[in-house]
Amino acid sequence: MAGHRKTWQTLDEIRKAAAEGDAQAQSYLGVAYQNGQGVQQDYAESVKWFRKSADQNDPVGQCYLGFCFLSGHGVPQEAGEAARWFREAAEQGDPAAQFNLGLLYETGQGVPQNYAEAVKWYHAAAERGEPQAQFNLGVFYEQGHVVPQNFEEAVRWYRSAAEQEIAPAQCNLGLCYQTGRGVPENMPEAMKWFIRAARQGDKTAQHNLGVHYATQEAAQQAAAEEAGEQSP
Repeated sequence: MAGHRKTWQTLDEIRKAAAEGDAQAQSYLGVAYQNGQGVQQDYAESVKWFRKSADQNDPVGQCYLGFCFLSGHGVPQEAGEAARWFREAAEQGDPAAQFNLGLLYETGQGVPQNYAEAVKWYHAAAERGEPQAQFNLGVFYEQGHVVPQNFEEAVRWYRSAAEQEIAPAQCNLGLCYQTGRGVPENMPEAMKWFIRAARQGDKTAQHNLGVHYATQEAAQQAAAEEAGEQSP
């Protein structure tokens, strides 16, 4: 998020400041209407306040307005408008907007598909701590897509995202430890990350755990049978 954000103690204070033209208060009031926090949920009203904030160049208001156009909440769904507002906020350093603009470039929604632009914006967001951007950037480095393949960089970004509880990043970090890609092979460390991802419902991590435990059980059974055959 670019710049210092103000705080208010009550919704009434936010509403008063928003009515007086404070752009940050307007974006917060938009969030309240979007989520039904202290007011009746009203997407059209949320868009009204996001637009007022965005028109004053507030990056949070611009980013939320982009979300509205992307999802079709309170406005007709329009990916091109979403990209426009994400860009306005992204250029001011808003990490959520940077991530979402990167996602639009990766998928070709509202903008021509451009993986180099996607990586550029993912990198900007990742450097500001946006966990989903960190995960996506890790995937690009692991696959060597657009950027040179670099397992160490992939691990770096997977770890940053994994520590913020992004389950696919935890799973991929576990796979890196399991296979020794970008880090020394370390099965206990791999299991640690598989377990954390599996607890969040990650299907790949759950599968990997199942395979590991089944293999371990089969090995123990084979060892027991061999020991039984060798006993007098």
